[in-house]
Amino acid sequence: MNNTQQQEHIIETENQYLANVFSKKPLVLTHGKGTQVWDINGKEYLDCTSGYGIAATGHCHPKIVEAIKTQAEQLITCHSSYYNNTRAQFIEKLVKITPQGLNQAFLSNSGAESVECALKLARKATGKTEIIALMGSYHGKTMGALSTTWDKKYREPFMPLIPDIKHVTPDNPDKLQEALTDKTAAVIMEPIRGEGGIRVPPQGYLQAARDICTDHGVLLIFDEVQTGFGRTGKLFGCQNWNITPDIMCLAKPFAGGLPIGITLANNSIMSTLKTGEHSTTFSGGPLVCAAGCAAIDVLIEEQLADKAASNGQYFKTQLETLAAKHKIIKEIRGLGLMLGIELRYDVYGVLTKALNHGLLLIDAGRTVVRLLPPLVITKPQIDQVINTLDIVLEEETNERTNHSRTISN
Repeated sequence: MNNTQQQEHIIETENQYLANVFSKKPLVLTHGKGTQVWDINGKEYLDCTSGYGIAATGHCHPKIVEAIKTQAEQLITCHSSYYNNTRAQFIEKLVKITPQGLNQAFLSNSGAESVECALKLARKATGKTEIIALMGSYHGKTMGALSTTWDKKYREPFMPLIPDIKHVTPDNPDKLQEALTDKTAAVIMEPIRGEGGIRVPPQGYLQAARDICTDHGVLLIFDEVQTGFGRTGKLFGCQNWNITPDIMCLAKPFAGGLPIGITLANNSIMSTLKTGEHSTTFSGGPLVCAAGCAAIDVLIEEQLADKAASNGQYFKTQLETLAAKHKIIKEIRGLGLMLGIELRYDVYGVLTKALNHGLLLIDAGRTVVRLLPPLVITKPQIDQVINTLDIVLEEETNERTNHSRTISN
């Protein structure tokens, strides 16, 4: 079977046997290293998606690969009803880098699970039921997380969702305050709204939200599934504004590419969950924790947050130069290496053309191109992305212009 036949077989097999819930691209990826991935035909792509933010340390970082290999030869699974040396090491490393006070964690398997735990924890700790989320937010697709996610296309097919959830206008402290009631347990938000279009909050908003929650005895939950692990130029997104939430949700890159979810809180909040009230079989598995230890070591030793800050600023400046050249670009947004290009049209054509030119991009809504490259990306590679985008945007503009002329004729 040649490469083309193998590719067709793989695509046909997944289409036949996997649930059709992902928007698939006709691309079979087989291996990766750093910022690059390769398809089954050997074509190289510069990955500005990091697997939706997972591969922050780059694909197959050698320290993470070695940690996984070593742990796999010792112990792969250990239920959390037993103690484990690798789990203890991971938790100790994690708590040392998290904002002060967030010193106890529940380990799960995904960002959505980390949010589920946070919602249950908020209700248990406060004895109240209401959760307030923001319009434009995204927190996952399991039932609790989905209830706080804003986009109706995700929520409506599964109504009714969990009760006592309401959404308020983002970036408006007055609207947030008006929404609070005597049964409000928590407010949940992303420090930067990712799926909602890479929306950085206006100066003062997150501090106002923190003050409002404190004044009313309401817990503040930050969903840092996408903004954590140095992505925004700080170890955690909230540190850009010197604000600490009561509960923080992490996931994506914290196990170097393996599935993980983390819910953090202080002891007084976390201890309200009693034995058996929340658990998952795979919580804190040794293999994942070994990868997590290595990932945190890479994050600190290679100063990836600082690199995200400096290279992110360079990247944003270069994107703004593109925006001055291409009228199809409406706005450049973002912080660190979490960047968005808002276009005046649907982004599908740009994503497809970029793929053909060896550049992987994702969207953040219908009109926003999202850039989440590995934090190990270099300035020459950023220049490569900019050059490719320049070509792609020119192609897209010409195609739209020719299409408009054809219609008018």
